[in-house]
Amino acid sequence: MLDRFGPRLQERIRALGPLCVGIDPSSALLTSWDRPDSIEGAEFFALSLLEAAIGHAAAIKPQIAYFERFGAAGYGVLERLFLEARDADVLIIADAKRGDIGSTNDGYAFAWLDERSPLCADAVTLSPYTGVDALAPFFNYTQGGKGVFILAATSNDEGRPLQTARLDGDEAVEDMVLRQVAERNGGGDELGSIGVVLGATRQRPRFDLTRVHGPFLVPGVGAQGATPDQVGRLFDRCPPNSVLVNVSRALASAGPERSGLRDAVRRWRDDLSSTL
Repeated sequence: MLDRFGPRLQERIRALGPLCVGIDPSSALLTSWDRPDSIEGAEFFALSLLEAAIGHAAAIKPQIAYFERFGAAGYGVLERLFLEARDADVLIIADAKRGDIGSTNDGYAFAWLDERSPLCADAVTLSPYTGVDALAPFFNYTQGGKGVFILAATSNDEGRPLQTARLDGDEAVEDMVLRQVAERNGGGDELGSIGVVLGATRQRPRFDLTRVHGPFLVPGVGAQGATPDQVGRLFDRCPPNSVLVNVSRALASAGPERSGLRDAVRRWRDDLSSTL
């Protein structure tokens, strides 16, 4: 059933390709667009990338920190971005990296996944380091059509010592996260709605990725150095249309002209589609 996030994402990738357009209105990127480092600059940046994504990318991924730095005005821009993305039928992944103890997660889950919230997205990124089980309030929303992406093996070098640290039984932390996600998704023919973040710059984990039975959100491509070919090799045996690849700075560098952004989105979509 396509009302569940996993199958909905698969269908969107099948139709539009595996590209996720990252929307990161940092000071440096706004300056590169000759725009002020202000809420007006961030709004122009965000809406320009959304326009380029419509009809050519499976999803957008706003990095919440770059909006949050403007306080209430930044959240106002996020609300407008989310509203316009929903009107254009574009999937929204809120890159908020939330995760705390269970009672606090009730509030976070409502903010990012409840239809009554103006910040409601289709999916949200989560940190598992208070325990995967502590994220249960978010998992409850996957029963109603929402998705989550849990950090397993991130693209930044600083994360590797923690994520590859060995637990009892010689299991790495990243493998434990992947295993627990797989257990929650279970088997069956339908792709689960609990996904993982796995950077394209990382080596393949010990855990068999085909057993995750959920979608993959893949950072590290473009400005961080990973290529579409690397993505293809890393996920070569995973279910069709289960890999969503985020590209942020490499796309933004084609702006601010709208035609340049659209061309860049199409090029990245085609290059990624050829390897996945």
